[in-house]
Amino acid sequence: MATLSEARRILDRLVAFPTVSRDTNLPLVDWVEDYLKGHGVTARRVWNEERTKANLWCSVGPDVAGGVILSGHSDVVPVEGQSWTTDPWTVTEKDGRLYGRGTCDMKGFVALALAAVPLALKAGVRRPLQIALSIDEELGCVGCVPMVAEMAARAPRAAAVIVGEPSRMRAVTGHKGGLMFRTEVTGFPVHSSLMHTGVNAIMEAAKLIDWANAQNAANRAAVPSPLAAVFDPPWTTVHVGQIRGGTAHNITAEHCTFGLDFRVVPGEAAEDWARAYQAKVAEVEAGMKAVRPETGVTLTRVFDVPPLVPEAGGAAEALARAITGDNGSHVVSYGTEAGHFQKAGYSTVVCGPGDIAQAHQADEYIEVAEFEAGWRFMQAVVAGLAA
Repeated sequence: MATLSEARRILDRLVAFPTVSRDTNLPLVDWVEDYLKGHGVTARRVWNEERTKANLWCSVGPDVAGGVILSGHSDVVPVEGQSWTTDPWTVTEKDGRLYGRGTCDMKGFVALALAAVPLALKAGVRRPLQIALSIDEELGCVGCVPMVAEMAARAPRAAAVIVGEPSRMRAVTGHKGGLMFRTEVTGFPVHSSLMHTGVNAIMEAAKLIDWANAQNAANRAAVPSPLAAVFDPPWTTVHVGQIRGGTAHNITAEHCTFGLDFRVVPGEAAEDWARAYQAKVAEVEAGMKAVRPETGVTLTRVFDVPPLVPEAGGAAEALARAITGDNGSHVVSYGTEAGHFQKAGYSTVVCGPGDIAQAHQADEYIEVAEFEAGWRFMQAVVAGLAA
């Protein structure tokens, strides 16, 4: 019989797989597939283009509509450069916390969902419990898209989707949408003493990053709309987190690359922000080409994350609130795969154990009490499907 200790055993196994987004997740997928097969459940893989990673989904119970999808991602962020005091790939329990990479974000929820499979089988659910395990969430929620499409086409249509991102078991009904561009600036290298005859890709990139700073300042100073006011922060943010470029200090940089993303509040259109950035890029590029025509700026759309919009009378929200007793109004500024499920026509809510403040941190942890609350949530979901 499925128990909380079984969920903990599964968590130990999942964390032991170093499924950083840049690497394969196939050893973890193999293990999960074998686990499900051991309970007589057949899972389906949805591969990435290179077939180096795979989403995995399954349906437990009768082939009828009206079930519940439990959605989680298999990838985690890197640990390099962080000061861990425990082994990030081993779950360490101390002081009422379970430490390890992904314990909070979000292998804790995945472990609980997998432990609910034998519980659902034993209960004889009348509507299916479905598991959706995705890839590349940490790269912009891009990996789940083909899996969501396949589930919408082939799986019994679920009545509700629970995306188990850490929310302290509160029902999160809205989040910002987002998009990201990879910006590649190509300059013309000359000796820095003759910089006026070349084009410095880093310095041209700085103009675009300064544009981002100006947008943030203006957005922060503006009075937020009622739709935006409930978010923290209550404005659209423009962010650059990494930049690379240059050959040597005394050479004008030939190349510079950075990522720039928008997290867009409701009431504003992501495409409007995309067009505004593209217009600024065109302006900067024109100045570059006036010096050296062979220079330029290339934009590549990396991801688009649809917003999660509160649903009037949504089945997923009602389910989460009925189980947790949470009657508060909760929205978050980070993006999740919930937007993709909702876009595909599913009633969707974010609700999972753990605190997002611990995600991506050194010594990431989930509180034991939160993990236990997550298990009670799974028991209630299964009981509802069996009723």
